[in-house]
Amino acid sequence: MKNFILSICIALFSVGAHAQTSSGDAAERKQINAFIDEWHDDAAHARLAYFDKIAPNGIYIGTDKNELWNREQFKAWAKRFFDRKSAWSFKSTKRNIYMSSDKKFIWFDELLDTQMGVCQASGVMRKTDTGFEIEHYQLSIAVPNEVADKVTKLVKKHEAKPPAEAKPVVEIKPAAQ
Repeated sequence: MKNFILSICIALFSVGAHAQTSSGDAAERKQINAFIDEWHDDAAHARLAYFDKIAPNGIYIGTDKNELWNREQFKAWAKRFFDRKSAWSFKSTKRNIYMSSDKKFIWFDELLDTQMGVCQASGVMRKTDTGFEIEHYQLSIAVPNEVADKVTKLVKKHEAKPPAEAKPVVEIKPAAQ
């Protein structure tokens, strides 16, 4: 039964992804790119409008396994960075955009030039009557395969530290709907 459900999901995703890729028009993509670029620019200039672009129940996942926040938690965590003139600077070097057939849901992936080096991210956005909102964003550091074993060893060594030295995992509770 699991295989049957998995097969159906894969088939629907494949058909849906093809439809979304071919149905998006240039004007819509331009607006989406502008929105995401502005969002990144808001952080680069420590503008609090950055958080307004995240949906009230939106989720941000950072590069550390403990970085899983809803919008308000993320805003509280990032306050120390936004108190400066610049929080962080992410510049997209490549972005792929996909849309639902009604263009109300958008998902994207991007390569980013950052102060951490090359990162990858993916996000889900929703188009509302007032514009776009980011529902979910996940950032990761792009680790070249040639050095992945070294990075893996460093992470294992770090995680082998006694629990007193490790940070607690932040638990996100779903918001009431």
